[in-house]
Amino acid sequence: MHPDPSQTPRELGGARLRTLVVGEALEAAAALAEEIATLVEGARAEGQSATLGLATGETPRELYAQLVQRSREGLDLSEVTTFNLDEYVGLAPDHPASFAAFMRRNLFEPAGMSAELTHSPDGTLSEHDYPLHCAEYERAITATGGIDLQVLGLGRNGHIAFNEPGTAFDSRTRVARLTEDTRAANAGAFPDGEEVPRRAVTMGLATILEARRVRLLAFGASKAAAVERLLREPARRELPASCLHGHPDIVVWVDEAAVQRLR
Repeated sequence: MHPDPSQTPRELGGARLRTLVVGEALEAAAALAEEIATLVEGARAEGQSATLGLATGETPRELYAQLVQRSREGLDLSEVTTFNLDEYVGLAPDHPASFAAFMRRNLFEPAGMSAELTHSPDGTLSEHDYPLHCAEYERAITATGGIDLQVLGLGRNGHIAFNEPGTAFDSRTRVARLTEDTRAANAGAFPDGEEVPRRAVTMGLATILEARRVRLLAFGASKAAAVERLLREPARRELPASCLHGHPDIVVWVDEAAVQRLR
């Protein structure tokens, strides 16, 4: 069952990016799932297939649940190509805290998506293999014709993917070092006593900006400070998500708790 479509989001005025505010995260997840379904079906009608850029973590979990539900109601996702934003260095794809495992559990397998068309950075390579791997990831995105719609979350320090504060806006897929704040925020996904990796492979900001549509999700009071900065401050490297200010098709989906500092 889908949320009532009559629950229309309100548009936040005065923000640097188009921002839609909903009462609860489920409403945003349902609306974005509907947009993705329309994109997928439109591409199929033209004899093509859609390419999605995907995020992990708690923020997009409900979105993926909505897509799985739609797949059970007839939405065919078997020909959709996906590229995940990032992966921890040192984690195998079957590690329960890996992003590859998260995507298999929450979207790819229950929605019947093709393993051959779902791409994620490899966190298990030798150090000297990463430059080539990252370049090949970029080439694979380009070879599909580029990402049609990129889903993003927002870190508490303003990061998107694992592009931490100070990242150049022209950055590409690479190995990045994680801040202690980011590691602490992600610790809950790991078994007790297991250390969060200190590095990850991540798409760069320039890679993200090449997506034709970008949809950023930020929910809850813990994201309120980051949302306030994103929507009020100018674009600068200390706030990685601010690179999105110049994107031609960006929508920020937030709930009331995430915009409490903007009232």
